[in-house]
Amino acid sequence: MPGGPYGVGIGWRPEISGFIADLPGLRFVEVIAESVPSTGPLPTGLAELRDRGVTVVPHGVRLSLGGAEPVDPARVTQFAAAAEQLGAPLVSEHIAFVRAGGLEAGHLLPLPRTREAVDAVVANVRRVQAELPVPVALEPIAALFDWPDDELDEADFLTEILTRTDALLLLDIANVYANARNRGTAPTALLDRLPLERVAYVHVAGGTEHDGVYHDTHTHPVPAAVVDLVRELCARHRPPALLLERDGAYPPAPELRAELDALAAASGYPTVT
Repeated sequence: MPGGPYGVGIGWRPEISGFIADLPGLRFVEVIAESVPSTGPLPTGLAELRDRGVTVVPHGVRLSLGGAEPVDPARVTQFAAAAEQLGAPLVSEHIAFVRAGGLEAGHLLPLPRTREAVDAVVANVRRVQAELPVPVALEPIAALFDWPDDELDEADFLTEILTRTDALLLLDIANVYANARNRGTAPTALLDRLPLERVAYVHVAGGTEHDGVYHDTHTHPVPAAVVDLVRELCARHRPPALLLERDGAYPPAPELRAELDALAAASGYPTVT
């Protein structure tokens, strides 16, 4: 990430804003970009973090970069405004689609790994980059299924998109774990083929298995296997920052601190607690 390294951070959510404000060593948080107003005051607590020197990165969830239609210009304008409001060094979004034919999925949906899909993502990323004041990092998602017409494997698909857009990579290590577990492959195999020098920062989150399928929930504790994968990643190329994601079922503060401390221990970064 530009200006890094930042060490261990956490996703800012209103429900845990008080906990986050009390983390003495915190240097980095991420906020959902669509929750940042284009004008007017920032959410309570977020401005205080920014003003005390904590880096705040807007993370988009609604641009639909993988959609067949061009990205909505109004959404791109809001995305760019969020970066300006927060003084962010970069922004991030998903390699996914969330709408098609005027219908909203309400969820991040996986793309077929085809050359046509690569072209669609590249075109939309370039449209966004033309308005952004800062670089963008692209995040591959956890996918519960693969499309039958895939032409590329995940590593080649992602690398081609990153190369053609010159974008950074937001690597979600929990997604790497989830996809590998559900496909019956080794998660380290993907790490060995990705351009890790492009990693801007890393997401880490919890999940659970249901009916033989592992779900990336963001509401469960981070499994030990995911923490081990953080260690494997850092042995190859330590990223500038790691970010713990929680989006509900928030545990007591000591449990959140323990998860942050585990990420610090796995990465060799100082604790923020």
